[in-house]
Amino acid sequence: MKYNQNFRVEAVLDALRRINEKDGDASEEDEALRIAAVALIYLQDSGRMDEYREFFRSFYTPAIEDVVVAGTFETRQAAEEWLANGKGHDGDLLRIAGQGFQVIRTGGGQQTLLRTPLPEELMKKFPPGPT
Repeated sequence: MKYNQNFRVEAVLDALRRINEKDGDASEEDEALRIAAVALIYLQDSGRMDEYREFFRSFYTPAIEDVVVAGTFETRQAAEEWLANGKGHDGDLLRIAGQGFQVIRTGGGQQTLLRTPLPEELMKKFPPGPT
């Protein structure tokens, strides 16, 4: 499940309060909910909520969803023309005819394309087994 990193702190605190009303004071759940609520308030009051949101996103976003493809091309020739026009950056990932490539800088300073499977290609080739 993908989680919403742009959650509203007030909505989360309201949900924690509603859950806490069911468990009552002095329970282990009460203590855990209070700690979670105060941690959110601390992050918000200290101006670190954006930092936490990024951590939250990276914690719950599967790596396959976090890979950014800089461009998609039908042919390698089209990708090489794009690269020749100076649009590529070292490390960019491209999708060419359904396959992944990475822009790399050679020893002579020229950029070229290196075959680098994209996560979806790897998932097809090596599907995850039962955990």
